Amino acid sequence: MTVSHDFSYVSSSDNTYIDGLYTDYKRNPEAVDVSWRQFFKGVDFALTQGQIPTQGTEALAPTNLAKEFKVYRLIEGYRSRAHLISTTNPIRDRKNRFPHLELEDFGLSALDLEESFSISEIIGLQNAKLKTIINHLKNIYCGNMGFEFSHINDVEIKDWFQKKIENDGKEKSFSIDKKKRILSKLNEAVAFENFLHTKYVGQKRFSLEGGENTIPALDAMINASALHGVEEVVIGMAHRGRLNVLANVMGKTYEYIFNEFEGQATPDLTMGDGDVKYHMGYSSQITTTGGQKVYLKLMPNPSHLEAVDAVVLGYCRAQGDSLYHEDPTKILPIVIHGDAAVAGQGIVYETVQMSGLRGYNVGGAVHFVINNQIGFTTDFDDARSSIYCTSVARVLETPVLHVNGDDAEAVVYAVELASEFRAKFHKDIFIDMVCYRKHGHNESDEPRFTQPSFYKLISQHSNPREIYKDKLIEGKQIEAQLAVQMEEQFKNLLQDRFNMVKQKPLPYLYQKPEEQWKSFRRSNPKDFDYSPKTSVTKEVMETTLKALTQVPANFKPIQKIEKLLEERQKRWNDDQFDWAMGELMAYGSLLQEGITVRMSGQDCIRGTFSHRHAGVVDEVNNTRHLFLSDFSEKQGKYKIYNSLLSEYAVLGFEYGYSLGSPSSLNIWEAQFGDFANGAQTIIDQFISSGESKWQRQSGLAILLPHGYEGQGPEHSNARPERFLQLAAEWNMVVANLTTPANIFHILRRQVKWDFRKPLIIFTPKSLLRHPDCVSPLKDFTEGSFQEIIDDSSVQAKDVKRLIMCTGKIYYDLKAKQVKDKRKDVAIVRLEQIYPMPEEQSWKLLEKYKNAEKVWVQEEPKNMGAFTFLRRYVQFDDFKLLARKSSASPATGYASVHAAEQAKIVNGAFAEKIESL
Repeated sequence: MTVSHDFSYVSSSDNTYIDGLYTDYKRNPEAVDVSWRQFFKGVDFALTQGQIPTQGTEALAPTNLAKEFKVYRLIEGYRSRAHLISTTNPIRDRKNRFPHLELEDFGLSALDLEESFSISEIIGLQNAKLKTIINHLKNIYCGNMGFEFSHINDVEIKDWFQKKIENDGKEKSFSIDKKKRILSKLNEAVAFENFLHTKYVGQKRFSLEGGENTIPALDAMINASALHGVEEVVIGMAHRGRLNVLANVMGKTYEYIFNEFEGQATPDLTMGDGDVKYHMGYSSQITTTGGQKVYLKLMPNPSHLEAVDAVVLGYCRAQGDSLYHEDPTKILPIVIHGDAAVAGQGIVYETVQMSGLRGYNVGGAVHFVINNQIGFTTDFDDARSSIYCTSVARVLETPVLHVNGDDAEAVVYAVELASEFRAKFHKDIFIDMVCYRKHGHNESDEPRFTQPSFYKLISQHSNPREIYKDKLIEGKQIEAQLAVQMEEQFKNLLQDRFNMVKQKPLPYLYQKPEEQWKSFRRSNPKDFDYSPKTSVTKEVMETTLKALTQVPANFKPIQKIEKLLEERQKRWNDDQFDWAMGELMAYGSLLQEGITVRMSGQDCIRGTFSHRHAGVVDEVNNTRHLFLSDFSEKQGKYKIYNSLLSEYAVLGFEYGYSLGSPSSLNIWEAQFGDFANGAQTIIDQFISSGESKWQRQSGLAILLPHGYEGQGPEHSNARPERFLQLAAEWNMVVANLTTPANIFHILRRQVKWDFRKPLIIFTPKSLLRHPDCVSPLKDFTEGSFQEIIDDSSVQAKDVKRLIMCTGKIYYDLKAKQVKDKRKDVAIVRLEQIYPMPEEQSWKLLEKYKNAEKVWVQEEPKNMGAFTFLRRYVQFDDFKLLARKSSASPATGYASVHAAEQAKIVNGAFAEKIESL
């Protein structure tokens, strides 16, 4: 990558310095910075044309060269800072951002305006006068579009973009047919909003009014991208303008939309609780103006404005992996932002930061900002510190196109340029359409409470459709009568819809993943009493073992890895599979069945606790070998990625991936279980409720390390009570496992069910190396997942106390039981906490019906599973033994932890159960 540098600090009067650089350039052009090369190239052109007098053959006249350089600095100043004075605000004057683009800022004056300069060649002029140069630059850089790209260090990208806008700037003309299409889409957008506003007074619809050019923009972007090979477009957006996009871009029938307003849409409550109309997703298939068939997907999104960003990208990655053979040119993510949200929501930064990473790259997304210049009631001056709401784009060194939302053709040009850029460079690009919001946050809100002067201007302002229609009529590019006719045709169409004249939905051919989703059924309570068979043959296990104990020839891992491989073989020989072996065997067995396994998370390849070692690194050349890649003929793809240090965006991405890849095993692992705090929005709004709200199943598995080992408040507790509070209507599986065989079976069960459920597993830490936390081979080659594990060491008739628990504390209790030889106490493990295995639990309690019943947990009383278990009648008689109720999940003192743990364990076997 060639890197350019800012040289604006160089004094324009330093002629000796410039002469020296020019001499160096003549000897070897590569010896000087690329920016100077560009300048001297223009000088050389002028010399060959006889436009600059020479002194001998070596150097230019210092005065001429110095002034040429001043003009060059002026040109570069416009390129880098003229966006600050571009006329992008349709409502009011822009704030003074002090662009320093006056003649005096470059050591020039009005006396120089009539002087000709050969450096003008670099902007496509020839020996032009300074006034001509300035007018040319203003025409390109100071109109209704502002181009922000000087922050880009990649010279290829920067030069391409610069040449593109400077060459296009000479003529940005559209054909009459294209102009009619823009007007037609504006007619649809404006008339749709007016119609809803008239017919459904006061109802929330979060209208697009003021930003109607979003509709021709999306239309143009889809059409242009299809010409670049895109076959599918996936859109993520919040509620503002969503209904308009559904109707006029996605092709959702007006009849259906009007039924939702009328309250006539018949809910099927057996399918879930549903969601409001401006949160719902939709899929369609359209034919573009170029004749290409394109799939359109609008992802469902809650009111958490930017939460959908990462979900869109994850879905695109899944579709790209499964449908388009990892070709990013075939699928385009479009993320539509609001100005306050794109500047204020941290997930935007997380999502942008992940966009170029190997595990999350989707070939670039187009970010389209509907910039209302306000967030609910908050002025932009209070909403961000940066000049622009799109300043996050600078992280990626990608261009930003600022455009006046009233200029329909400029908006369409911007999205077409963005489409071309994305197709060529496979990078994100941002479009900042500066517009306004005609009403308040919603249609019943009064915006003049907080922005009276701004809304006075808005009330006097024509809508974008009227502005564009008048522009076309004034330019004699369309007859006034035709404009009126086009508007009336669409109004009549809307009236037909309102009068219940049937509209034929767009034809739709289901894609392969959608066919797979259609083949699944909805779950029922009986599905969770007993699990399907998930065992495998010994031969499958042996094949996986072979892969896990070998590295390629000439591969040199560190010495400790050699010991690891020996340990894996020894565990096989000793018939004692530890946790890591159980987990990896699950992946290996599924891969052999042709099932893709994808996993990501912080440090997940090695594992936070150095247990997984799914891949190893060559100590000589730093290459990585993944044990389960390409070890079996016709195996599924094994994709495991260390993530960036993000929970919110990464979990959102993996959820999106699970929506697009129904037949794969998709896993996200937190570094520590409580780190899921940072992704709570995804858990609450998508994972736990997505099926109920949007009828979208997900098979995403989430691994959350959990357990009390004295590591303090932040690394002990994955907050199981939070997930259990969200558990209802069989929406997800929550488990806390104690055997390697059970992790094997539960992971395989995820893809063996003929439905999909999110899976939350509280995974161990100390148990990863606990000598008793092992499983024999027969537990993998026989049976299935065990929802409840009974105590086989006691006889029911002898049991006076039944202890039930879940997770790691079982081993502490078991050690006490064995040490004290207590045959009168049974310890039963509830491995699947939700959905409750009702039939099994009742049978077990009947077996120990005469015993005292105690639930034992490591977590404080106000945390853990017990409060949840009290929902179930069979747990009414249970006493609780736990840590005291606490604001903090765990103590930070090792000695206090040890004392608390001992008190719980000893108390479980005491004559009388007493709370801590």
